Amino acid sequence: MAKREMTAANLEDRARLELEFEQPYLLGPLFGDYDRHLVMIEDRLGVHVAARGNRVMIEGEPEAAARAREVLLGLYDRLDQGQDVDAAAVEAVIGMANQPLFDGIVSEEVANAPRVMIRTRKKTIVPRSVVQTRYMEALARDDMIFALGPAGTGKTYLAVAQAVQMLITGQVDRLILSRPAVEAGERLGFLPGDMKEKVDPYLRPLYDALYDMLPTEQVERRIASGEIEIAPIAFMRGRTLNDAFIILDEAQNTTPQQMKMFLTRFGMRARMVICGDPNQTDLPQGVTSGLADAVAKLEGIPKLSMIRFGAADVVRHPLVGRIVEAYEGPDSRVAAQ
Repeated sequence: MAKREMTAANLEDRARLELEFEQPYLLGPLFGDYDRHLVMIEDRLGVHVAARGNRVMIEGEPEAAARAREVLLGLYDRLDQGQDVDAAAVEAVIGMANQPLFDGIVSEEVANAPRVMIRTRKKTIVPRSVVQTRYMEALARDDMIFALGPAGTGKTYLAVAQAVQMLITGQVDRLILSRPAVEAGERLGFLPGDMKEKVDPYLRPLYDALYDMLPTEQVERRIASGEIEIAPIAFMRGRTLNDAFIILDEAQNTTPQQMKMFLTRFGMRARMVICGDPNQTDLPQGVTSGLADAVAKLEGIPKLSMIRFGAADVVRHPLVGRIVEAYEGPDSRVAAQ
């Protein structure tokens, strides 16, 4: 672990903070090749970072220097727990450092709070933003969760991870993943091939998330046995889904009638997650989104969480977050349906 003591001196409204790390073998991945992780911290937070041996000196505006300190401690903690640190992880932790609830999420010893994580066969997943932390807590706690926000915030990925964890630990008997195929009307007849060949391209993101959590042979075996079902929303009609973890992706492309049908499939000992971006509907003009309609009707119901992500929570390339901000800024003409 890092020694948490630090020395500080104010020099004309600038702070100088010193960190000492106890495990030198972690400093290579912490600093990155040619110190590129330190350079990222300097560029994003406006500080100067100098490393000498197992000591790091941070100099800058007091608040920025304190945030840089928390970023380095958070990244060091990840490495100490056996997790990888790459440029994406550094970017994510820097983003979290700019949010007011950063303390105690990346560096858990600050608040002595339990670390939020999801364990699957292939990886252990920890939150990369404050909202992701709240989302992962809701996934472990609540019966129904609406995850709202732009692409790249981890809405579906984290839901699939939680579903896989509950499946492999026996908390649910099956996993049901669904999304609207093509458009709300699901007019698939003109496409070539049988039904599976028609709908598989639209369900591919769900397959990709599964293969990231489980070995390929396990995914295929569980699909063949019916433990994992991936199907368009139309296939949910007339069913009651007990002992299942149910995920609806791209929910903004449902109609209110489809959404009501899907939500009422909820059975005993089940958990349901509805993911979507109200600002990105592919519905015909004038058709109300079932996602927006459901949020308006259901917000405030006990045991039902509404988690809202924003551009700051995008965990893809930093440019993606800036693109989202540009499209959703004050001059954006994209409005929720």
